[in-house]
Amino acid sequence: MNATAVMAIVASAAAAATPLVYAALGELVVERTGVLNLGVEGMMLVGALSGFAVGFSSGSLTLAYLAAAGAGAALALLFAILSLSLQTNQVATGLALTLFGVGVSAFAGRGYAGLALPHLLGLRLPLLGEQPSLRDLPLRGPLSSLALCAGIAWMLGRSRLGLRMRAVGESPATAHALGEPVTRIRYLAVLFGGAMSGLAGAYLSTAATPMWVEGMTAGRGWIALALVVFGTWRPWRVLAGAYLFGLVTVLQMYAQGLGIGIPSEFLSMLPYAATILVLVIICRDPQTLRLNQPAALGRSFDP
Repeated sequence: MNATAVMAIVASAAAAATPLVYAALGELVVERTGVLNLGVEGMMLVGALSGFAVGFSSGSLTLAYLAAAGAGAALALLFAILSLSLQTNQVATGLALTLFGVGVSAFAGRGYAGLALPHLLGLRLPLLGEQPSLRDLPLRGPLSSLALCAGIAWMLGRSRLGLRMRAVGESPATAHALGEPVTRIRYLAVLFGGAMSGLAGAYLSTAATPMWVEGMTAGRGWIALALVVFGTWRPWRVLAGAYLFGLVTVLQMYAQGLGIGIPSEFLSMLPYAATILVLVIICRDPQTLRLNQPAALGRSFDP
């Protein structure tokens, strides 16, 4: 294998990891405040459909991504109202959110099935010029995910806001006693996580596979949830896990293209099997998880 082929594999792996990075980092921010939202898959699907539909209708990449982020945030707001304000069970509410997202995207997306996405243009800004177009996204997406990871890592570890979020995730009662607006912080974190999931879905439907297909996330929302545990709630570890998954995904595609004598179904399950294997290895040492897992994760708080 020559250097060109290696670089192609690395670039493809980075592009495949990009939607996972967005969704997983968004969920990481949510969980660091003590909220467990299992609706990532549903929010990604709604974001994928919204981004494709708006992009197809308007021809604007910027509007497509704004619509996807707004749709993901809207679904996350529904989760926040139910789980944070009405004190419903977070696990059950998150699962219901996923089922709702799967159903509504399948129903609303019937008219877009099989349509090709036209050439999309970004917003032209006075100082920066034209933003990335559709053909540039597979290359620029990994760079934006790296910038997002660096920003979240700095925010959680170095900023006052990050300290407040981590305090809320460790002990919401103590944070509330010190005057912190626990519910407001959790609401903002959930909305951010929803917007990131929506953007992850839009990347799938506009860049990775520029078309709408029912259920096109193919379990990536669940993989994003697993990556948060895999990375032990640390942004850079989550990024590494996403790139590992992307690399395994690309390698199994290359293996199928080379005609290796292994059933295609077995090769297709390799990325998910690798994720399960890594999680099993990590969970063998519960002490590692307890070091970084927010103490109040999944627990409701009523001020």
